[in-house]
Amino acid sequence: MKTRQTLLYSGLLIGVTLLYTLIVYPRLPDRMPIHWNIRGEVDGWGDKRWAAFLGIGMMALILGLMHVLPLLSRRPFRVESFRETYNFITFILVSLFGYIQMMALRGGLHPDSDISRPLIAGLLLFFAVIGNVMGKVRRNEWVGVRTPWTLKSDFVWIATHRLAGRLMVATGLGGAIGIWAGLPIMLCFVPFLVGMFYPVLYSYLLYRKRRENGWEE
Repeated sequence: MKTRQTLLYSGLLIGVTLLYTLIVYPRLPDRMPIHWNIRGEVDGWGDKRWAAFLGIGMMALILGLMHVLPLLSRRPFRVESFRETYNFITFILVSLFGYIQMMALRGGLHPDSDISRPLIAGLLLFFAVIGNVMGKVRRNEWVGVRTPWTLKSDFVWIATHRLAGRLMVATGLGGAIGIWAGLPIMLCFVPFLVGMFYPVLYSYLLYRKRRENGWEE
């Protein structure tokens, strides 16, 4: 995805989300859900005068940050070698917060409805989509599994991100399917958390093995 396309599509998505929010705003309750715990239960509320637009603000913030951060990259870690993948991830992250915004609006409009399952299932699917391109991400300071060991070695970075991508797709899709099938949310979400943290340990073990064998980085 080209940078101009990313800015255009993300801007359109923010605009459509804002328009829908303005349309339903008069029907929203005075208190809006703004935070959910790991079980998908609402554990934070806010005044609708600002809470109704919180997700839109996050969408704009993510888009702005992801556009500016590459300008601050040090020479060895510039994103130009995988710019289209970086742009794609940017759009997916903006879309993710757009989805959270829509779930928050749904929770406000229908306070008796259970949004925990569609919320968590949607989050898992978004991360599965990101996992599908993780193997294309190259060493940088902003996205990916950025550990001291991946940042020191291209080999460790690539191997770690290929593993991380497979785990994100498998646990994301598997978790979403499990939630839709009616399994407990925690049972579906915990494997995803394990899949997110295991690549950190893997990067350390792989780097240490290469150092012990005297392989050059």
